[in-house]
Amino acid sequence: MKILISVINNISTDQRVSKVCSSLKKHNFNINIIGTNLYGSPPLKKEYPAYRIPLIFNKSFLLFAEFNIKLFWRLLLRTDKNTILASNDLDSLLPNYLVSKIKKVPLVFDSHEIYSELPSIQGRYSQKVWKLLEKFLIPRINSFYTVSNGYASYFYKTYNKKPTVINNAPYFYYKELNECNASKIIIYQGVLKEGRGLIHLIHAMALLPQFKLWIVGTGLYENRLKTLVRDLKLNNIDFLGHKLPEELKIITPQASLGVSLEENCGLSYYYSLPNKVFDYIHSGIPIVGTFLPEIKSVIEENQIGEVIINHEASEIAKKIRLVMQNGKKFYQYNLRKAAEKYCWENQENKLIDIYLRASNSDK
Repeated sequence: MKILISVINNISTDQRVSKVCSSLKKHNFNINIIGTNLYGSPPLKKEYPAYRIPLIFNKSFLLFAEFNIKLFWRLLLRTDKNTILASNDLDSLLPNYLVSKIKKVPLVFDSHEIYSELPSIQGRYSQKVWKLLEKFLIPRINSFYTVSNGYASYFYKTYNKKPTVINNAPYFYYKELNECNASKIIIYQGVLKEGRGLIHLIHAMALLPQFKLWIVGTGLYENRLKTLVRDLKLNNIDFLGHKLPEELKIITPQASLGVSLEENCGLSYYYSLPNKVFDYIHSGIPIVGTFLPEIKSVIEENQIGEVIINHEASEIAKKIRLVMQNGKKFYQYNLRKAAEKYCWENQENKLIDIYLRASNSDK
């Protein structure tokens, strides 16, 4: 079977889509992926055909309208009776759904988040549009998976559809204890944007002059965060910029702990379980995390760090001091066990089963 996988993200850096494609190719599916040039067009080093839809617009309604129209025609022309369509997130689902009905082929949906509950659209007219799309499309999807138990519960309670949970964990690569951490480095890796707890973290660093913070990533908040660091006259925070996944596997294990301080900015964040939590685990570093349920559950059930009770700078600083005082070695056994538990190898069979069932379903 040919699988046409579509996503609006940058297909050169989207780790989840890359893992899905790798697993499906390994199980002899014929993979074709469709992305966009929205987040740049670096060279693609893929073992399967990949195509980028060129976009003229880069924000708001016009962006999504252009993407969906172009994706619809691309899918319509490329889909035959031996095709499975695979949509990543709500912003690519409508053209996939329409083509699946026109061509009478199976459709698989991977929801990386609760799109209609993203902080960027809270209280805006666009949220109503995405809610309507979600309400229309989700009940009509039969093959469906998502990244966390919280997301799965939301879709079940709201639409009586319970997707399979496939955590966005990496392939197993656990790093043994790196003793070279005398500098006591704290690391944040991920997009720099609203709701990630970064402003609170920077204020906490004013209380932790003995430690250094590495901020790895880029995003809309980057200039605002750099301005705040200058205003507070902090010299213990370094912005390392965007790094490829291969580079992160070298950088992250050098830290003494990782932070994941997401705020309650809507249900999509409330039930999120970010990639960086699993990356910290496999890098052999403990975590200071938010009290939101999915992140809290991973940290506390596996005893691999500390959970804040609020986003006050003093609370964040207190939990960082505690983890630093315990040291990396204190958490190593539990981190190793967690890495063995949360790895892509343990998710792959569920993924393949979904696509095998879709390929054998009535079209």
